[in-house]
Amino acid sequence: MEWNELEKAISYAQQKLTKKKAERAVLLNEKKEIEQEWHKLEQKRELLEKVRILLQQAADHIRHQAKEQLEVTVTRALQYVFGPSFRFKIQLEEHGGNPSAEFYVVTEWEGKTICNKPQDARGGGVVDLLSLALRIALMEQMTPRVQGPIVLDEPGKHVSEDYVVPFVQLLKSLSDTFGRQIIMVTHNTDLTESADVAFEVRQKQGRSVVQKSRFLDNGNE
Repeated sequence: MEWNELEKAISYAQQKLTKKKAERAVLLNEKKEIEQEWHKLEQKRELLEKVRILLQQAADHIRHQAKEQLEVTVTRALQYVFGPSFRFKIQLEEHGGNPSAEFYVVTEWEGKTICNKPQDARGGGVVDLLSLALRIALMEQMTPRVQGPIVLDEPGKHVSEDYVVPFVQLLKSLSDTFGRQIIMVTHNTDLTESADVAFEVRQKQGRSVVQKSRFLDNGNE
């Protein structure tokens, strides 16, 4: 190889090396930027994970707090009507990442603890009472607080005659405790007679006629 050709080869190699160095510098700079971006994203990911955990803990705390409040309120209603051996229990579960709740009525009988679904505990009377107590408890826990009266359609329809009187007393207690008027539609004369004001709706010649109930004579208008 002649000297000129060798110089040309060396010059070409130097140019190629310079180009490769420039490409390497660009790649290193891009690598550095990517690493910095990745570091920022990793910090965000860690922050989001901490926030997720915090929100999960907050949600768990709120759920357990609401659970305890509901259990206390409904248990008081059960015991008011059916006696001290009754207790309401909520079991929180999670299925596929979604929280769920199961309701149980717990009773003490001859030293044994019996845990049943509401529909299996002393017939429909318990279900009627639970639905009423849960409805009112949820209304009172909502933020902002739901205003207005409590409107009931045939409350305590399946409550047996042995427990009608304490059921009526419970309704009065709920009205006084939460400061809510109770408006109800009922065929139960015990409930009618316990009302401050009651009206009868009767059919006469195909028309509905509303008149003050003959069961009441307490001077209320």
